[in-house]
Amino acid sequence: MFQPVIPLSGNSGWKFLEATYDRQLKSYTDAPQIQLDRDYLIEKFSGPVAVEDFLKDTRLLRVSLTAYDLGGEEWKRGFIDKVLSEVSDPESTFLTRLNNPKYTAFANAMKPVDGKITLSPAAVSAMAAEYEAAAFEAAVGEVDDNMRISLNYKSEIGGIVGSGASESAKIYRMLANVPVRTLLEGAMNLPSDIRKLPIERQAEIFQERLQSTFGIKNMSELNSPEIIDKAIQRFHVMESIKEGVANYSSASAALTLLGNGLGSQSSENLFLSLL
Repeated sequence: MFQPVIPLSGNSGWKFLEATYDRQLKSYTDAPQIQLDRDYLIEKFSGPVAVEDFLKDTRLLRVSLTAYDLGGEEWKRGFIDKVLSEVSDPESTFLTRLNNPKYTAFANAMKPVDGKITLSPAAVSAMAAEYEAAAFEAAVGEVDDNMRISLNYKSEIGGIVGSGASESAKIYRMLANVPVRTLLEGAMNLPSDIRKLPIERQAEIFQERLQSTFGIKNMSELNSPEIIDKAIQRFHVMESIKEGVANYSSASAALTLLGNGLGSQSSENLFLSLL
């Protein structure tokens, strides 16, 4: 299996990944396992699939969920069954209350009719392509999770802020989306303790910091290529600073311990010789 190549961390690594993305994606999706999964998806959805059979087919369930960035959720068969049953009920508010755009997109795409999931050839082809991209992003995360977060953010922010929802609804959707929230919190240098505050206060802080950090008036402006690049670059800069501080703290502790027996200059020389 092809492993994504990311030789550097931070912004340099991100720029390398962006420049080589298409080639690396092709190399990854040309791998036999990915091709077999893609072909399996296309074959199974060549005709109607009963919801019961869909839930029993672990492989089809895994590939389908991965296409909607829900990989790893295939064990939640009871919950997925409820999602599919509720989306078929026009009076249900379950998905609205769930407030999970990924599950909403999955449910709407798979919406059963008379207990069967029927997809058009175009929809199956699009799902297969989404599976390949999502599987590649997961593989990127195994090499460098910050790069996966950046890819997720780039692909998902538009769907959140580009909708016709209210400004407050967009803020809450950003807070509910893990990679989008993680990247923006890092880019705006927000403390992790913000998550302990009431959700209404979190939304207020988020909106204020987004406007001041990126110079925007409306959340839809976050979807501009310039702002997307700025957010990702700031995220990597802030993460590099945090890593530098952590490394410095570890080095300082080591020097202090060494200094107790060797003297400050001697301990520094010894520590540096180990690098």
